[in-house]
Amino acid sequence: MKKLIVAISLLFLGVPLAPAQTPYFQGKTIRIVTGYPAGDINDLWPRLIGQHMTKYIPGNPSFIVQNMPGATSLIAANYVFTVAKPDGLTLGWIAPTLYFDQLVARKEAQYDWAKYSFIGSPAQSEHHLYMRTDSPYKTIDDVRRAAEPPKCGSGGAAGTSFYFPRLLEETVGAKFNIVLGYQGGGPIDLAVEKGEIHCRAMTIESLFAREPFHTWRKNNFVKSIAQSARKRDSRLPDAPTIYELMDQYKTSEQARRVATVILAAGVFGRPMVGPPGMPADRVKILRSAFASAVKDPVLKVEAEKRSYELEPVSGEEMESLAKEVMAQPPSVIERMKKVLGN
Repeated sequence: MKKLIVAISLLFLGVPLAPAQTPYFQGKTIRIVTGYPAGDINDLWPRLIGQHMTKYIPGNPSFIVQNMPGATSLIAANYVFTVAKPDGLTLGWIAPTLYFDQLVARKEAQYDWAKYSFIGSPAQSEHHLYMRTDSPYKTIDDVRRAAEPPKCGSGGAAGTSFYFPRLLEETVGAKFNIVLGYQGGGPIDLAVEKGEIHCRAMTIESLFAREPFHTWRKNNFVKSIAQSARKRDSRLPDAPTIYELMDQYKTSEQARRVATVILAAGVFGRPMVGPPGMPADRVKILRSAFASAVKDPVLKVEAEKRSYELEPVSGEEMESLAKEVMAQPPSVIERMKKVLGN
């Protein structure tokens, strides 16, 4: 009340009041650097979220998406961590598995996973491994007993397409010939169509979200033979979970622990991150805007239309999980090195 009386008195005396502070983000552009090519679901997701985040940020900044594909988003991750300014105007959309590279001390990883400014993820992601139905590998048991392993495509050693087959090797004795070097999921799927390779591991969400998978499912071109969740996805009722397979093949306790650390990537889902050292108030604003955007009714309608899954993970949850997964004993890290081919 006293402040109000003082303000009115100053007005009567002709003393100007200080102007309201302009919101930091007003008139600015936030750039989301995605480590995936145009048209990939990890290119489309940040574009959709950016459209809605702006409504919940004071000053209503504009959003643009910059594609920086390569090495399963490792290039983008390094850029956001080491080059981008921590001013809240550059964010990254990167693979949830990149902490693997740091845990096993790959020199290419120029970041500290736990020090990213985690903003949020629109969904947790479970994975599956699909196989061409005309291949001789109908089940994981067929893969285990095959004289010649099936060829699975992968873009790099930190992506689902690499680590899920390797994890199946470690935990249940399956054998795969993983062909590296593909620049994104599209080229891998094309190689499957051409018959160059037999299989690919990827998110279940992607299988039900876009082409060529709509056509593939209709034509029974591929079959899912394993999935990463603890419970079978209702859309893949015939594909056993890795946990079921570990029970079936009596996987050791240490291998199960490695699986737990690796499969935590599913909780990170599709992480939006900022550089380390961002001011706390800007991180708070961006986290709040992200949380509001993924609850926005218009975004929900659009996500449903695109068959995108919505199971948001907050930036605070991701930050806590990042610290947990990075605190692993040497025995687990050594086993991870074996799984990840380090």
